[in-house]
Amino acid sequence: MPEEKKAPKELKVTDKRIFTPEGDIREEFKTDIKPADPQQAKAPEPSPAAAEKEKEPERRQQKETVQEERRRTVADKATNPGSAFTNFIEPLIAQAYMSLGMLRNPYQPQAKIDTAAARQMIEILTLLQEKTAGNLTDDEEDFLATHLGELKLAFVQRTKSI
Repeated sequence: MPEEKKAPKELKVTDKRIFTPEGDIREEFKTDIKPADPQQAKAPEPSPAAAEKEKEPERRQQKETVQEERRRTVADKATNPGSAFTNFIEPLIAQAYMSLGMLRNPYQPQAKIDTAAARQMIEILTLLQEKTAGNLTDDEEDFLATHLGELKLAFVQRTKSI
């Protein structure tokens, strides 16, 4: 049987970018696109007094937020807000506390400190904190950060005494 060799189809590449590598508009687009007037693109700058007046409500809101944050105690921050995420991580936090011997394990009659398991849970919670950064509510962030800080501190204290 003779083998028939087909010639590869010719591939045509068309550059559809508007700008050249130098940043100029390509010839085929010059009729469609006109450069903007630099004066028109700039917004009028407000006077310094008007700018201060606009920033004043924002500053007031920031101060109120800081004051509200100060009013919240560690116990308030450590309270589970009841979201799906915090309900998911709460058993992980409890497991870390059990591994440090700070919480009674219902499956073991005597409290046993397992620093390797505690370290692993702390690392998992730290990973979750890093991966969810910017995607959690303030209550969820406070809940995770408070417990993670407490766990890290307890881990250091427990490993020093061993």
